Amino acid sequence: MSAELSGRKNLLGSTDVRDPDVSVLPDIQGQDNVEVLVASADKNEPLVTRKELWSYYLYYNGDNGVGPLGYTQTLFQDLATNAGHDPVAGPGSSCTALNASGQCVLPWGSGTKSVASIVLLANGISFAIMTSIITTIGSAGDYGTFGRWLLFVVTVVCWAAQYACMALTSPSRWKLAMVLYIIGFVSYGATLVFYAAAFPRLARNTPLSRKLREKYEIGEISAEEYETEESLEKNRISNISTMHSNVGYVATYVLNLALLLPPATANSPLVDSYVLVLDNTYWVLLGIWWFIYQLPRHGPPLPKGEHYLTIGWKQIWAAVKTYKHLPHTFVYLVAYFLLADGLNTTGTLISICQNAKFSFSFLTLTYIGLSQAITSTISTLGFWYIQRHWKISTKKMFVVTNVVTVLIPLWGMIGIWTDKFGFHNEWEFWAYNIVFGLFQAPYYAFSQTMMAELSPPGFDNMFFGLFGLSNRASSMVGPNVIQAIIDETGNNWQGFPFLFALCTAASVIIWFAVDVEKGRRAAVKWASSRRS
Repeated sequence: MSAELSGRKNLLGSTDVRDPDVSVLPDIQGQDNVEVLVASADKNEPLVTRKELWSYYLYYNGDNGVGPLGYTQTLFQDLATNAGHDPVAGPGSSCTALNASGQCVLPWGSGTKSVASIVLLANGISFAIMTSIITTIGSAGDYGTFGRWLLFVVTVVCWAAQYACMALTSPSRWKLAMVLYIIGFVSYGATLVFYAAAFPRLARNTPLSRKLREKYEIGEISAEEYETEESLEKNRISNISTMHSNVGYVATYVLNLALLLPPATANSPLVDSYVLVLDNTYWVLLGIWWFIYQLPRHGPPLPKGEHYLTIGWKQIWAAVKTYKHLPHTFVYLVAYFLLADGLNTTGTLISICQNAKFSFSFLTLTYIGLSQAITSTISTLGFWYIQRHWKISTKKMFVVTNVVTVLIPLWGMIGIWTDKFGFHNEWEFWAYNIVFGLFQAPYYAFSQTMMAELSPPGFDNMFFGLFGLSNRASSMVGPNVIQAIIDETGNNWQGFPFLFALCTAASVIIWFAVDVEKGRRAAVKWASSRRS
């Protein structure tokens, strides 16, 4: 071990990973022998129970994002639009008038700023705060029971922000709407990161994973077969949890119709707030069980002299400095940084266009959301069946979803030169949501499994913190670039070329520069060296 690596052992060596087993298998092409490393299991960790696994699924069922990610943005944009004025007609005019120009601005600083830019700016601020949280305390979740409490705290904060939206009763409160949107968005994003960090350790301790491990140890299966089957088990849990999120997506939208269809509630000025309360209560009722039935899988104690508020930065810096030992892991993180930025910002930009097209109607957006939710559920199960039946690698499945990720902003680019296509028509938004459901829902499952396979065992919070950082920190870039483009051109569609280039570059890197098998074995070897 080099002096450089030795010097960081006090930070990176504190984990529950034991030395891996090492097997030597013939190279597939019959060239050299390759070292296949398989991470050892900590048999002191409790076996995953059916009740625990279902509570894990149900949490994600409730944490489906309909409220904090969808309706809250719509409500914020709606209040801001009604509080703004048409810059062509001048102050005092209405952005929603029949003769309005289609532009809408609000007082901002010493001048004005378009509503679309303000929404994108709020997203950028949200991602900046989220990045700070993940980098500061994210990887501290690998120690003791801190990770468990992290998820609980950010979940409660998100619940509180959603209930507080009952106070958004008039356009004059658009600034409060912006604050609550940011709080809800930040805490919701953090729940996704810390929830995902529990996934690798959970997957390693399922009855099937333990059984596969035992078969490998007594020589019934080879290391290569063990890796394949264990990867499929990870994909099973990842896909089922994603499917549950989509089922929750459907269930939430269907429940919302109980408020949005009857005239008694549909005509109430507070109906949008009532919908948010209903969505949030659904999450509370389903999400609380994970905190009750999650079994204790404690990490090691915090190293002497360290603090929970500083260990995260030190771990991330130490991990980044070892990128040479984990090239495929870090290439994936960089590429995912670009891909997540492109995809997240594309979704936000299309949502802005969609909200304006449908006049911020919660009912119409609910129907559209249902189309996405139903196709998402079907596609997640379909992709999983195809992968399991033909034993297709995670990367190949992920590549299929990447193609559609690139095509979505490409379609938006068409809208720069014509009003006939490129997200100018109602049918296009319906088509977008259906296509998104069919191909982008599996994207989330496979991207998470890719990260789980490339993460050193036992350093789950650290590397999923970096993964979350790649996902969230990246989106500080896209929204700020796009809002600057929109401010300069006054055209929302001018942002799509940048997003197309971003998604294309990221996808090419993942397709040709990330080798999951080599990356997985390097990760196991790296984790072992920290314990040597």
